[in-house]
Amino acid sequence: MSTEARPERASVRLSARTIVLYAIGSVGTGGYATLPGLVLTYFLTDNLGVAALAAGVIVTAAKIWDVVIDPLIGAASDRQFARTGSRRGFMVLGAVTLPLFFALTFAVPPSWGPIAGAVCVLLAFLATATSFSLFQVPYVALPAELTDGYDERTRLLGWRVVVLTASILLFGAGGPALRKAGDDPVLGYLLMGIVAGLAIGIGMLVATRTADATSARRVGDGATPAAGIREQYASGFRALRRSQPFRALLGTFLLQALATGTMLAGAQYVATWVLRSEDAVTFVFVALVGPALIATPAWTVIARRVGKERAFGIASVLFALAAASLTIAVWAPGAWIYASVAVAGVAYAGLQSLPMAMLPDVISHDERTHGSGRAGTFTGIWTAGETVGFALGATTVSLTLALTGYVSTVAGAAVEQPDAAITGIVLSFSILPALIMLASLLPLRRYRLRRHDIDA
Repeated sequence: MSTEARPERASVRLSARTIVLYAIGSVGTGGYATLPGLVLTYFLTDNLGVAALAAGVIVTAAKIWDVVIDPLIGAASDRQFARTGSRRGFMVLGAVTLPLFFALTFAVPPSWGPIAGAVCVLLAFLATATSFSLFQVPYVALPAELTDGYDERTRLLGWRVVVLTASILLFGAGGPALRKAGDDPVLGYLLMGIVAGLAIGIGMLVATRTADATSARRVGDGATPAAGIREQYASGFRALRRSQPFRALLGTFLLQALATGTMLAGAQYVATWVLRSEDAVTFVFVALVGPALIATPAWTVIARRVGKERAFGIASVLFALAAASLTIAVWAPGAWIYASVAVAGVAYAGLQSLPMAMLPDVISHDERTHGSGRAGTFTGIWTAGETVGFALGATTVSLTLALTGYVSTVAGAAVEQPDAAITGIVLSFSILPALIMLASLLPLRRYRLRRHDIDA
């Protein structure tokens, strides 16, 4: 590690321009996280006629690919940062290639048959996932390099989550609306893929401008990043072993990604078979994301007063209680579901902003004790963990549907689902995510970083 002092960042308040440009990147991350999780499994089972279990395997396989490449991209981003003082190159590459691959994911017609359709969707989604990781891994690393301030990071990530929740609302409501814009569902999915892919790519491209703001750090400062593939993976595992706060936060976030991913993947099925309207998924998303837009600044205030980790725990318990209440829909489905989803939305704002504000604290703590230059390594592991959680969420829903006798179909065909399948849909949207969310509190209790550890 260099003995020269790094440029002082802790005392500098981030400019509005930096915060806005960084937050716009969440238009891309929100769109990518929302639409595939919301409609991809449904697209496979109810448009291409792919069996529910096979659809789950497809989504999971693409996410496993993310887990393989994210640590490599993180280490490569660290090398790029060491050479140039910026992580922008990988971010731009991901932003310009994702729109094409995203559109191709939803361009497969039912006439190709379920097997060929499943293979084509898998290949296109693998390419989409690669493009997204090229952007997302260095994007998540930037807050640790933009500011050293404990509260300033909460401010930066708070505004990012405001844009994130707005984009989730936009894509969650607008995506299904585009899908239903015409009478032909095949063209509807294609239109959705093209428009959403372009919006995601543009949001990502705008955010790449903030990568240049980190170039004030001296090129070559810190540890030399790992070069070989084996050493890159080993570097990630070393980061996990030496950083107890990182292990605790990652374990918490992985379980919470599983909980929210399970609820997200079940939303379309709840709309179609519990609320008896495909279009109801739009109202579910409005109920979830609308309150989050208002609640995000409140979570920032709470975190300033009680600490990020305590605020994070409060949000987790609130989400679990709201999700558990949805179990009543097994016996009494109705519009009251939106109220419980809205409470979950208030909690969801905290679940998004607080751990992302805690991650830069973990990175800077490791930097103080073991040297700088490893932010990409941490975010590569982090993004892989998040991917695992969301992938297993879709898999959990698919397994639940398969075990309860869900009947897959092709576009335009009408079927009736057995009562057991309806019950499975409700449980995957309610008690399962609630239990997983409560389990996430166990690793959170072992997170020991506090404000004085960061601002000292």
